[in-house]
This record gives sequence, C-alpha cells and structure tokens, in this order.
Amino acid sequence: MRSVGARARAVCGCAVLLLAAALCACAAPRGGTDYLRGHPALAGDGLIHVVVEIPAGTSEKWEVDKTSGALELEQRDGGPRVIRYLAYPGSYGMVPRTRLPRELGGDGDPLDVLLLGPAVARGSVVRARPVGVLRLLDDGERDDKILAVRTRGPLSDVTDLTTLDARYPGVRQIVETWFTHYKGPGRIRSGGFADAVEAMAIVEEASRYHDRGADGD
Repeated sequence: MRSVGARARAVCGCAVLLLAAALCACAAPRGGTDYLRGHPALAGDGLIHVVVEIPAGTSEKWEVDKTSGALELEQRDGGPRVIRYLAYPGSYGMVPRTRLPRELGGDGDPLDVLLLGPAVARGSVVRARPVGVLRLLDDGERDDKILAVRTRGPLSDVTDLTTLDARYPGVRQIVETWFTHYKGPGRIRSGGFADAVEAMAIVEEASRYHDRGADGD
C-alpha cells in the first residue's frame, strides 16, 4: 500500500500535467474554428469582438484565412513569416464579420485591431472597447488599426484617446512609431489618430458591408 506522501506526490503530478495541458490548449488555435464568421463584430454596450492572431511580445505572423476562417501561420519565401523588428507592442488581431472594401478606402480585409495591455493567447476571442483608430497608408493603401482595451485588467480604465494620453503617456507614440517602421523605411505612413467615436463608426460600417455581402452569397 502506497504511503500518504506517495499518493500526494502522484496527485500533484497529475495536477501539474493537467495544468500544462490546459495552458497549451489556451495558447494554441483551435482546429476547425471559423474565426472569420464565428462571432458578430459588435458585442453590445459599445464593445466589439476581437480575434487575437498575434499575442503581444511575439513576432510570428499568424492570420485568419479569408476563405476558411482558420487561424494559420503566414508563409513567405518558403517559410514562416516573422516580423524583423521589435515584437508586437500589443496583441494584434481582427474584428470578425467585418470587411472594408477598396471603394470605401479599405483594403478588402477584415478590420485590424491592436489590443493594448498584457498579452492575450492566440486564438482567443475577447470583448474589447475601441478607444481610437490609427490612420495608416500601407504602400499607398488605407490600412487603419483600431486601438482597443479589454474591459478588465490593465488599461481597462481607458475610454478614449484623452484618457489614454492622461493616464498612460507615450503609448500612442509607441504604437505609431512601431507601425510606421516595422516594414522598413517609407513603406507605411501615418495619417494620425481619430477618436473612439470614429473607431466605432468604422467597425459598424465594415460590419454592415460584410453582412450585405454575406446575404448576397
């Protein structure tokens, strides 16, 4: 008969294995999930849904496939695409069920979002509050980035760009510097920031356009 100490060690070992498995499951994208169409863009109460493709502090370029909705590691030049710059300054992702077409100044893809704050696991779908938008031109094509914060945790007290600047000075400058330099000099130009009202208006417009297209399929 095993001693109490041996049984305790066995239980602890099982607990560690279960915890490790749970953490791995949280960090890995779920196979078969349609991130593109699986959630509405709007989450109610002035919030949006965000699918996290690239956790803050990482450099591998994961992206939701525009056809299947699967989360995949982008390939370039025969290998995985890795950002050759400082790691992402926030968790980067997209708003599901959105598309801003070229005729409205977009790039035809789902809206991009940068979640300010601690890293969020890849494949997570979270509710977030838009606080502004960074207007960018990528090789001459509009490529806006919605800035958002989660409803709980660090930076959850931010409601707009004014409170962001007052409580966390320098964040806007860090974000703008990163996006205008990570592809190399001259590739991306900033058109400055717009407020939270404009950010939500962009999301709502892109959501309506996506849904009109989906209804016509």
